[in-house]
Amino acid sequence: MSTRRDPHDNRPHLRSEPTLGDLDGVDDPRAHVTDGLPQVTVEPRRLRHAAAPSMPPSRRRRRWLVAVLLLLVAVVVGALWFNQNRLRGMLPRTDLNRVLVQAQQALKDGHLDGQDGTSARELFQQVVAQEPDNDRARDGLRQVGQAELSKADAALQAGQLAQAQQQAAVARELLGGGSDVDRLDSLIGRAQAAQVQTVDLVDQAQQALAAGKLDGPQGAGALYQRVRQADPGNAVALHGLDQVGNALAVRAHDALESGDLPKASASIEQLAALQPNNGALPSLRALQAQLRQQKDGALQAALKQGQEALRAGHIAGVGDDTALAHFQAALVLDPDNAAAKAGLGDVAQALTVQANAALDAGDREQAGKLLDAAAQLAPKSADLAAARARLHSKASPPPSNAATDQGEAPVGTAVLSPQQSAAVAQLVRRAQAATRHGNIMMPPGDSAYDLYRSALAIDGNSAAALRGLQGLAGEVEQRFKQALAAGKLAQAGDMLADLAELAPGDPAQGAQDNQLASAWLDRAEQQLASGDRIGASQSLARARKLAPNHPRLLDLSARLQGGQ
Repeated sequence: MSTRRDPHDNRPHLRSEPTLGDLDGVDDPRAHVTDGLPQVTVEPRRLRHAAAPSMPPSRRRRRWLVAVLLLLVAVVVGALWFNQNRLRGMLPRTDLNRVLVQAQQALKDGHLDGQDGTSARELFQQVVAQEPDNDRARDGLRQVGQAELSKADAALQAGQLAQAQQQAAVARELLGGGSDVDRLDSLIGRAQAAQVQTVDLVDQAQQALAAGKLDGPQGAGALYQRVRQADPGNAVALHGLDQVGNALAVRAHDALESGDLPKASASIEQLAALQPNNGALPSLRALQAQLRQQKDGALQAALKQGQEALRAGHIAGVGDDTALAHFQAALVLDPDNAAAKAGLGDVAQALTVQANAALDAGDREQAGKLLDAAAQLAPKSADLAAARARLHSKASPPPSNAATDQGEAPVGTAVLSPQQSAAVAQLVRRAQAATRHGNIMMPPGDSAYDLYRSALAIDGNSAAALRGLQGLAGEVEQRFKQALAAGKLAQAGDMLADLAELAPGDPAQGAQDNQLASAWLDRAEQQLASGDRIGASQSLARARKLAPNHPRLLDLSARLQGGQ
């Protein structure tokens, strides 16, 4: 029934009050009261567990699903909470990415380190300061360290030791050390030690230059060359070499003007080895060739005349037509000429032969004069020493006769006392021991040569002493061959010098000079091939002294001059 009021109903609306009905029959179930409302039947209340209907299975499944979802949400939230720092790094960071891009570009451009905040190292370190575990930044710093290590190595190769040391220190700091850094530090340390030695060499070279000592291993030229080898760009060494070159050029020119060809040649060769492109070399070599041509003719003429005079028996004496005079003239033209020296040895040998003949004739005075003249030319000749022993002995042995053939002392021969005989025997034994030890000419007083002479001073006719003295030349020759075969060229040269003194004029010495000269030329070629131009020049000079006409000299001199 509708309770809405009809709008067309003009009757007054009467309000009906609510009523509870008859309450007296509520407690009596038998009472039947009609209140005018529809009848409602109410069932009695039952227990909860018996009255509740069972839940459908679909609803139970939904409830379990909700519980599982809630558990998963809780786990995810917990994981996010405990890994928030790592996850934060995985999120895009616009500022850090921009810094990393700048750092990579600085690394690519080679701007590795600095103080203005734009270097690769500073930018990568800026990222690490904000995110210590940023892999890109940490790898970038490692790359910076490797680049610094490469730059340090290049600086070391260029001789820039201070820069190399600084960059190596940065590399060590970024890389935390390592074998490569240790190796570079070791190389830098050795280079710094060599640099200190270079400073000392420069001081020594300057002192040698001031003293005018230009050549030789301790000369200014060689010392400045050693500085250049250790430090190719050393400006002090380059300037010093220019000064040495100018001084050598002046020395060579003065020697050419005075006609001293050997001195001029030595200075020119030193200059060519030191500075092969020196502007003074062409004119100096032209003057050298002109002077050499002039002197070669006069030298060959003097040598030829000396040999002719020697064969004619015009050995020495008054006048300039003797063998002695011609060979001495040759030595004036070329003081190191081997042929002229050998000629003087021939003269000394000839004078000794004449002295022995005078002794045989009993002319002791004439023998003494001849031996004195020979001593001026070859004072250590073994034959001369033997002849002097005969001259100063108490009596000269007469020619062989029946008495001597029977082993008896010849008439007029002084008889030695037992003490003298013992002294001679002891001296001979000492001389033989000295010979075995190689002490042929040195030391003075204890050399084999001096010991044999001492024995002959007591007994000028001692066969053992004479035989030992005259056999020294053969011993020296054997030692020369051994030294030459072993490559000990300086020692071989000493043996040749001893041989020239012991056996002046020996025709075999010319061949021996050539052998040693060839060995020096071989060494010069090796030194030239290895870039040791000063050493090659010195070896070439030694060969030239021994054999000035050796066919290989011209070729090696040209190669040395041309800087090949």
